[in-house]
Amino acid sequence: MIPTILHIDMDAFFASVEEKFDPRLRTRPLAVAGPGVRTVITTASYKAREWGVGTGMTVGEARRRCPDLVLVKADHRKYTHASRQMLSVLESFTPDVEPYSVDEAFMKAEGILSHYSSPRSLANKIKDRIMREVGLTCSIGVAPNKLLAKLASDLKKPDGITVLEASDIPAILEKTPVKELCGIGPRTVRELSSLGIETCGQLGRFPRELLVSHFGILGNVLSSMGRGGDSSLLSPVFHGTDEVKSVGHSVTLGRNISDRSLMKQVLLTLSEMVGRRTRRYDCSGRRITLTVRYGDFTTFSRQRSLACPVWTTDQIYRGACGVLAGISLFQPVRLLGISLGSLEFGTRQPSLIHEEQKRESLQETMDDINNRYGEFSVGYAASLKDLRGHKIISPAWRQRGIRSTSTT
Repeated sequence: MIPTILHIDMDAFFASVEEKFDPRLRTRPLAVAGPGVRTVITTASYKAREWGVGTGMTVGEARRRCPDLVLVKADHRKYTHASRQMLSVLESFTPDVEPYSVDEAFMKAEGILSHYSSPRSLANKIKDRIMREVGLTCSIGVAPNKLLAKLASDLKKPDGITVLEASDIPAILEKTPVKELCGIGPRTVRELSSLGIETCGQLGRFPRELLVSHFGILGNVLSSMGRGGDSSLLSPVFHGTDEVKSVGHSVTLGRNISDRSLMKQVLLTLSEMVGRRTRRYDCSGRRITLTVRYGDFTTFSRQRSLACPVWTTDQIYRGACGVLAGISLFQPVRLLGISLGSLEFGTRQPSLIHEEQKRESLQETMDDINNRYGEFSVGYAASLKDLRGHKIISPAWRQRGIRSTSTT
C-alpha cells in the first residue's frame, strides 16, 4: 500500500502569523483571541502551551496559568492572506488539493510521486517551499487515506513529517485514543467509552454488529475507522458550492445577557452576516438553527424548518427570532449563533408580494454598498455597533467560496 495522501497542517497558525509580523513575540508566550472584551483563546504559541494555555480556554484562565502571557487580537486579514499563500504553494505541486480549514489542507500525491525519490522527499520539498514563500512552518502526515494522513500530521509537531506505511498502522492505532480520529466528537467518545472502547485498537476489534446496534449505520463507519479505514474521497480546491450544507456565524458576547431585546439585536447582526454570504453565492435555505450558550458553557441548538427557502436578512432574522421565542431560557446567555441550512443553489425567485419586493430591492442596494465600501458600511439601525466588523474564522472556513468570510 503506497501512501498517496498528504495532510499539511500549519503549526500554531494564528500565533505563528503574529510572530512573523512581530519577531519580538517569538521569545514570549503568545495567545491569539477574538476582538471582544471577553473571549476565548483561538490559538496559543508553543511557548504558551508549555504553561497549559490551549485553544478554547477563557482569557482569564489562560492568564492565571501564564501570568506573562502576551495576548494579541485576532486579525482576519493576516490569516486569510497567509492561508491563500499556503494554498498557492500546494497548487503549484498538483491541482489535487482540498482546503480543509484556514490552516490545513489535503493533497493527493499519486500523480506526482514519480518526480520524487519518496513521499518523504515530496513532503520535505513542500515544507521548504512553504517556509520560503509563506515564512511559516508546517507539519505533514503522509498515509494511504485522509483519516490516517490527518492523524499522522499530529504525531510530530511542530515542523515534523510522519509517513505511515501499511506495516505501521496497526501498532499506531492500537494505542491511539479514539478522540484523536477526525470525525469522532466528544459525544461519540463518551458513548464509545460506555462500551469500554478507549483506543482505536479496541474500536477496530469490537464486534461490528454491536456497534451497528448501538450507533445505527454509523457503527459500520466507526468499525472501519478503528482499523484505519476511510472511503472518503479528496475534493479538490473549492470550485463549487454543492458540498456546503449550511452557512453560519456565532459571537461570544461582551457580557452575559438575559434581555431578549438585546438578544434580538445580536441576532439581527448575525442574520446580516449569514445573509450576505448566502446572497453572494446565490443560495437560500429552508432551515434556521439557533445556537445558545449559557454563562456556564452549557450549549444547545434549536431549529425550525421553513415552508419556503429564505435568503434576505429580514427573513433569516424573523426565522431566528421565531426559534428564540420558543426557547425557555434558564440562565443568562454568553453566546448566540445562527445557521442557515438545507441550502438550495441558483433557485432564488423574486417575491410576487410588493412589500417583499421592496425589501429585496433594499437588500440588493445595501449589499452593493457594503461590497464596495466594506462590511456594515450601511446596516440596520438596531444592530449592535460593537459587533460590526467582527470576524470569526470557523473550522469550516474555506479560502474560496461560501465558507469564506471575505467580502473581497
